[in-house]
Amino acid sequence: MKIRDRYIAKTLLTYTLVVLLVWLSIYSFFNFLAELNSVGKEDYTILEAFKYVVLQVPEVAYDQASPIILLGCVLGMGHLATTGQLLIFRVAGFSILKITWVTVKNAIVFILALIIFGELLAPTLTKYSESVRSNALGNKSLSLSQNGFWIRDGNNFINVENNIDGQLFSEITVIEINSSNEIERLIKSKNALFDGNSLDMSSNEIFTINKSGNFDNISLKERNSYNKTVSFDRDLVDSLEKEPGDLTTWTIIKQIQFLSDNKLRYGVFEVELYKRLVRPLTLIAMILMAMLFIFGSTRDATLGRKIFFGVALGLSFELISRIGGALALSFNFSPLFSSILPAIIVMVISIALLIKKSIS
Repeated sequence: MKIRDRYIAKTLLTYTLVVLLVWLSIYSFFNFLAELNSVGKEDYTILEAFKYVVLQVPEVAYDQASPIILLGCVLGMGHLATTGQLLIFRVAGFSILKITWVTVKNAIVFILALIIFGELLAPTLTKYSESVRSNALGNKSLSLSQNGFWIRDGNNFINVENNIDGQLFSEITVIEINSSNEIERLIKSKNALFDGNSLDMSSNEIFTINKSGNFDNISLKERNSYNKTVSFDRDLVDSLEKEPGDLTTWTIIKQIQFLSDNKLRYGVFEVELYKRLVRPLTLIAMILMAMLFIFGSTRDATLGRKIFFGVALGLSFELISRIGGALALSFNFSPLFSSILPAIIVMVISIALLIKKSIS
């Protein structure tokens, strides 16, 4: 890497880290103020509230990676522009397109680092922080997720009235359907242990339905134990109580695969998946647009204008992304198409204008 490339990369990294620090500090401050309302309940102290806020920081950094990196690049390149350094680079033969490429290349490295960090570390820390907070407030793990759920698994419909902790269920009903879409067997169980592959049910009542002419014969058997193999796992059970945006990318992929195999709707998860996959491309589009602003305002662009432009640009693209996802769900558009189209349009227009500006 040439000296000027390293210099630009160092400048962008410095400003991006400053933006990251300020952004997370503001979030943590207001989140900590909100947590103070719970301090004093049970064993929830100020120290516990502080730990909870700190452990939530990686998740916020991951979720807000695009606007943070965008704003860091805008401020970094704006600093080089207002101090005349970009002009020196251009006089030395460093074209607008080369400077833009160096900026984009570094931004991609930044966002890939945050994505890896967010996918591998942030979910674990967030889950741990929520568990610690819940325990400190007196909500022990056995009562943390008492909500039940319905789930389809092939030709089986499974209802769990109480999901104790993702492994222990109570009041389970399994409805088995035959190839003619008729109920063949119904199993009611008091409790079940879920090991990620099967339900080990106890205290079972098994109702078997046999057709005989115009009548249905129902027989009842009682069994102490009954094992039912299923195709879903603990990640999918845990994800039932979360929004798609709160899930890891790998969990979303497994959700889509499971729902697709069982012929269930998975559009919401598909929109979230493509939005994440297209995130680097969207960031590139935003930076290319920002570079038009930088090279078009090398003298009169104040710091306030750069900040306003960076924030407005990030919020605009976030709004477009949300609108695109909503349209895809409402009108059965391709989620990939609705996610990638705005970025491609902005990239094409920005590159064309940058080429024109570089030639002139």
